[in-house]
Amino acid sequence: MNKWLRKIMGWRTEYPISFYLTDFLFRKILRQNADVKWPVHFTSTIRSGNRLIAGKETFPGDSPNNYINAANYIYIGDFTNIGPNVSFISANHDVYINSKMTASNPIRIGNHCWLGSHSVILPEVVLGDYTIVGAGAVVTKSFEEGYCILAGNPAKVLRYLEKEKCGEISES
Repeated sequence: MNKWLRKIMGWRTEYPISFYLTDFLFRKILRQNADVKWPVHFTSTIRSGNRLIAGKETFPGDSPNNYINAANYIYIGDFTNIGPNVSFISANHDVYINSKMTASNPIRIGNHCWLGSHSVILPEVVLGDYTIVGAGAVVTKSFEEGYCILAGNPAKVLRYLEKEKCGEISES
């Protein structure tokens, strides 16, 4: 019954059925994160979910305590992993009028990226493919070239990855 139900519903095998039941309760009945099209952990918050565009096999908010403010849009590529307690802040408050949000370019995260626990991605950041953001890093500027490991506050490149070792994920 369990395998059959997962196949019919399109549920991922790495999550227990209780994850999906809790998601149904919070998104469909209590209307928390209701505008998001995929299952979200009940402790995560996604603001302006219709402005969050996620690629194939990428599920922002499925880890505990993610905070995603997509007021100025967020684009996340295919096969990107987002750890617990990661924050995406796409808009800041105006420095003179706190109730007003400032317009900025969207956040763009490449394909095959990995955002470690407690990392923070700030407005207008662009991360290239195969970028790894270490736990607790605060990314304040773009690293468009990708293929690197970032860490620190503000985030800096620790080292670059060898492109030939970064293989594509099989779709089988």
